[in-house]
Amino acid sequence: MKRLPALLISLFLSTQVLAAVADGDKIAAAIRESFPRLAVDEVNSSPVPGIYEIVAGDRILYYAPATGHLLAGNLISREGENITSRRLQEVMETRIKGIPLDEALKIGNGPHQVIEVTDPDCGYCRKGSHFLDGRQDVTRHIFFKPLPMYPQSRAKATFILSSADPRSAYKEVFSGKYDQTPVPSVKDNGQLERQRKVIEPLKVNSTPSYWINGTYVSGSDLRRIQQLLEPPATPASGGK
Repeated sequence: MKRLPALLISLFLSTQVLAAVADGDKIAAAIRESFPRLAVDEVNSSPVPGIYEIVAGDRILYYAPATGHLLAGNLISREGENITSRRLQEVMETRIKGIPLDEALKIGNGPHQVIEVTDPDCGYCRKGSHFLDGRQDVTRHIFFKPLPMYPQSRAKATFILSSADPRSAYKEVFSGKYDQTPVPSVKDNGQLERQRKVIEPLKVNSTPSYWINGTYVSGSDLRRIQQLLEPPATPASGGK
């Protein structure tokens, strides 16, 4: 007889989970109908009653089904925590786990592991690259995501990955050497397409994106990157 309450609790929880899944499916369908260009990856509850968290690529949005409004912005708790930023970090740090690095362009041999998704013509990407170029304590694993807004990005990424010396080609491209002169022609070895397939599960829509020892950083937030690369402070030894 003692098993009956446990069974009832289990059935209740299962019903709740199924109801939540059904609600999520309905919300996702409603969003797709109203916003057909928005790719919805996840629908989750939020701390605000009546508002749902929407994971769309590398963004966190919010949806109010009662009015059909889609909300963009940061959700801040009364304690001052940026809930949106925290949730995006959690999502992106989960996605990076298990991503193979054998197709990445590897630069450096330092203790800090840095995964980058970058575009050769993105100014912020070049800013981040210049910052990391000067460090000896990082191993960089670079994936290219040419954005449509930069017409030469694909040719430059292909040149880097297909050249005889990809690291030297990377430095040339990111220094701006081929911004005003033609990109040297190379035989495409297919690595850019292989990279695309590898990073597809990350659902990155903007560049640059970084993972510093597994911690996600959106954009060239150099201060945050610097903090993540600094060794933890050692307590000062006290004396009398």
